[in-house]
Amino acid sequence: MTGQPAKKIGVLGAGAWGTALAAVAAEAGNDVILWSRNKDVVSDINADHENKLYLKGANLSPKITATTETSNLQNCDVLLLVVPSQHLGSVLKASKDQINPNTPLVLCTKGVEIKSGLLMTEMIAEILPKNPLAVLSGPTFAIEVANKLPTAVTLACADENLGKNLSLTLNNRSFRIYQSLDPIGAEIGGAVKNVIAIACGIVEGKKLGDNARAALITRGLSEIVKLGLAKGGRRETLMGLSGMGDLTLTCTATQSRNYALGKALGEGISIENYLKGRITVAEGLSSSKSVTKLAQKLSIDMPICHAVCDILHNDADIDATIAQLLARPQKAEA
Repeated sequence: MTGQPAKKIGVLGAGAWGTALAAVAAEAGNDVILWSRNKDVVSDINADHENKLYLKGANLSPKITATTETSNLQNCDVLLLVVPSQHLGSVLKASKDQINPNTPLVLCTKGVEIKSGLLMTEMIAEILPKNPLAVLSGPTFAIEVANKLPTAVTLACADENLGKNLSLTLNNRSFRIYQSLDPIGAEIGGAVKNVIAIACGIVEGKKLGDNARAALITRGLSEIVKLGLAKGGRRETLMGLSGMGDLTLTCTATQSRNYALGKALGEGISIENYLKGRITVAEGLSSSKSVTKLAQKLSIDMPICHAVCDILHNDADIDATIAQLLARPQKAEA
């Protein structure tokens, strides 16, 4: 436990990650309100203390109360934003009049908005300009977090005192939070790593070997750093948990939805067939398009992300795309 006075924590979004973070907040001694638009999810959590649809098998604390009404989040001390990236803006616009402008917001969603090309923090600042804002990111699988397996993450906030208070509020014995003053760096790492993970999954599906995957992770990190620095992030942040740490996990574990999507593509399964009947979607599917669009706008060369975008959205042939990457002119590693 944190030793901090109990607070009321709101969680906007009851997918696997939102539910896991609700469990984190409750374990830290807080009362938690978890919002979902799905009435069955709300009913299961309140009646059986389990999110059977998105996080089956994880026993949830009775300190977590689920709701379908955003009005129940009005009096929260902290609000965690865990709605998928391409839907977060619409949810916030619909509920902004019910969010206290003094309530700190913690972004826990990874991605770049396709429509606007904005980072999630930039989009949130346009909708809720008065609310203090932080970013929570790092190498995490929801089921491991919910089952209290050891996890370490970054909480980044430009206001150092607020960041410290948020960290103390959410930190618990199995969920270790490291503070940062660089929310942009933390956000960039989380958004781009999903795209690189799809590329690594393709390598696995094509049986191109561990050498190729290691090269992709390393060169993928270089692309993350370039974009992060261009947006004002710090190199050291991108070498930490929310950058290299998150990238390593997502690119090497079969639990990763993005890695699994890439592996299926590498094995010759179409996107349409792979996604058929799935209730969750790999964030890298949309992020590949938005990240590539942002890189082009900033005149940044991100060949791996561009290649993944072409495969996912422009029907590019995987073998031909790999050949094009390997045929790129040689250059210094730096």
